[in-house]
Amino acid sequence: MLSALKGQEVTIHFLDGTSVRGGVLEELDERLVKYSTEFQTLYIPITSIRAVDVQTKERERPRVGFGQ
Repeated sequence: MLSALKGQEVTIHFLDGTSVRGGVLEELDERLVKYSTEFQTLYIPITSIRAVDVQTKERERPRVGFGQ
């Protein structure tokens, strides 16, 4: 399932509640995921991942102020 996300920018959420974002899922196998950001390369065990998010569309920011 994760192989479909290879080469995309993703956010990885871990079992302990932390997350990493802004990186690209480069390589993966049945045990490890290679995740690279501008500053570091992480080798993450599959067993420590809770969820993976892919941002597919930019959110529109709500407008602030009064207007008609």
